[in-house]
Amino acid sequence: MLRHAARRLASRAAAAPTARRALATAEVPAEAAEDSTFVEAWKKVAPNIEPPATPLSMMQPRPATPATLPTKLTVNFVLPYKSEIANKEVDMVIVPATTGQMGVLPGHVATIAELKPGVLSVHEVPVDQIDSALVQKGLAEFTAKLGSASTDLEKAEAQIGVDVHSALNAALTG
Repeated sequence: MLRHAARRLASRAAAAPTARRALATAEVPAEAAEDSTFVEAWKKVAPNIEPPATPLSMMQPRPATPATLPTKLTVNFVLPYKSEIANKEVDMVIVPATTGQMGVLPGHVATIAELKPGVLSVHEVPVDQIDSALVQKGLAEFTAKLGSASTDLEKAEAQIGVDVHSALNAALTG
């Protein structure tokens, strides 16, 4: 009897009139009517067995859309052994994807993309808020560190500092 339950339920579902909904941008409320219909049909076929979970019973309503776009983006960057960035409020993140560089801004539409190895750029403040005197000072400090570095690790860290401050300087000067 149980091996025919799925076929019987499917035939009843096929015989029932189907409701069609036009495409719309309005929020669609989660309906539990189809799920209760399935449970009732299951109880008729197998009254002693609990009905299985259906995809409809696992659905959660879509979160409410905010009235305005957020001004900042919250970023968490976690490695298997530590957290690099935790709850950082930023303006933009640029992510390397197989289709190219993908910029993510606050309020960005949900997107699924295959990532590729590369540099993740996190933009914390707009360029016009960066102090050019501090950039010049940092560039001079890291250039001095690069010249006095004795180990490969110190050289690599100093080179990264020089590269970052050079890029900031280039962005500021145009």
